[in-house]
Amino acid sequence: MASNKTSFPPVTFSESGGIRYLHLGTPWIQGAMRIRDPIEIYLEYSQQMMAWLLFLQSRPGMQVTQLGLGTGSLAKFTLEHCPGVHNIIVEINPAVIIAAKTMFDLPTDPNLTIIEDDALAYVKNTRHHQQSDVLQVDLYDAQAKGPVLSSLEFYQACYQSLKAVGVMTVNLFSQHKSFDINLNNICKAFKGRVLIFPESHDCNAVAIAFKGPMIKTDWDPIVQRAKMIETTTGLPTKPWVQGLRTVNAHQEEALAI
Repeated sequence: MASNKTSFPPVTFSESGGIRYLHLGTPWIQGAMRIRDPIEIYLEYSQQMMAWLLFLQSRPGMQVTQLGLGTGSLAKFTLEHCPGVHNIIVEINPAVIIAAKTMFDLPTDPNLTIIEDDALAYVKNTRHHQQSDVLQVDLYDAQAKGPVLSSLEFYQACYQSLKAVGVMTVNLFSQHKSFDINLNNICKAFKGRVLIFPESHDCNAVAIAFKGPMIKTDWDPIVQRAKMIETTTGLPTKPWVQGLRTVNAHQEEALAI
């Protein structure tokens, strides 16, 4: 558990145009919520953190583990649109947990467990190995220049925390030296089985990493799945496939990863 003596930056808020933003004492945005639609995932890169839905069928009993809570947008969306999926959230800062509940409408739900802990300690703990179907990693400090955890050791532990078939999504920052470090270590830990989204307008770039049997398919079934997800959840997934095909080398005609 996190020590009570640990010092964290202040949790602060701002609002503009009907959007409430989470900050850690700086102007950098750590999360956002449309006040009139708390279930919507507002930020583009946060939407792309749900890209595991293109490759894994949501089902009751599966486990989605999120490292870094932010405003809780991913958990709220999953609770709403993925019935029976259990959400584990690991967040080291107790004030962020309180803010998500009081300012960003994160509900109390039997399928939601919040653990106050360090993300590296959590994934290195052998009790958590091969427990998660999905891992969503979004770990930034107050300066938000790059993920706070980027080592090969960390991503190897992430790999171990996934079940035999699993998907990890990671929020990276493309305009910082940490981008290449993270991407290289993700590729090493996941044996090169990594896709990257095009850079979003806010310079975030989400990586998708795969564990399990090789995926070899043409893109049509994934295009159809993206359309279905958009129709049933409102998540703007239709452009995702074209973006993945364009940015990732040797994936233009068919997916082989």
